Amino acid sequence: DVQLVESGGGLVQAGGSLRLSCSVSGFTVDDWNIGWFRQAPGKEREGVACIFRRGATTNYADSVKGRFTISIDSARNTVALQMNSLKPEDTAVYYCATRMPRHSITDTCFVGMDYWGRGTLVTVSS
Repeated sequence: DVQLVESGGGLVQAGGSLRLSCSVSGFTVDDWNIGWFRQAPGKEREGVACIFRRGATTNYADSVKGRFTISIDSARNTVALQMNSLKPEDTAVYYCATRMPRHSITDTCFVGMDYWGRGTLVTVSS
């Protein structure tokens, strides 16, 4: 079965850093689209970072560009989200998600995720 488990969430002060990890089973991280999403209470879920094409392509939400970095660790079969310069508005439950890539040059990384982890809470204090 395809399973994803997030870890690394916690409480951090504004300006600090956290590193989230998504441990996956049932597929090889190099071969699938994998994204990090977040959802704050009362708000819609949004994609924050995504990686595909064997790690060659990454996409980021405008709100996190320059602060967050998504990366693959092929040896561990994990996907990390390094979060720097954290802001209170980054507070949310963070989820990793995945799907098989589509055979199209226009494939968009964030769209149509099929499998989701249960999430890890990130709280950024002011």
